Amino acid sequence: MTTNIDIGKAVPQERWTEFFDQFSDGNRGRLLSIRISNSELGDQELIQNSPLMAIVYDRPGKGNDLVIEVGQDEVAYGHTIDAPTQVLTGQDENGEIIALRVVDAAGTQTLITLQAS
Repeated sequence: MTTNIDIGKAVPQERWTEFFDQFSDGNRGRLLSIRISNSELGDQELIQNSPLMAIVYDRPGKGNDLVIEVGQDEVAYGHTIDAPTQVLTGQDENGEIIALRVVDAAGTQTLITLQAS
């Protein structure tokens, strides 16, 4: 259950490309859920229990967005976060990342929760 995850370890922006490349390689196929929260729309569940394909960050000047791709052999769903400003991780007691929170320039928060591997 992922209701009380402590998400507070920030990933420095200069490491985002490397972090998401390594995270994608190490977690490909792991089931995840995506929920967004913002002041206009409230909370919305976008996807549940779907396999991670990749999370790709394009730095400012190259797109300045973060794309979460979900699917087995091909992308079945993609979610783009424009102009991310903060990436935080949540870990279980073994140090495995079980959640990511991404905040964008508009203040929208995207919560990615992963099933234990």
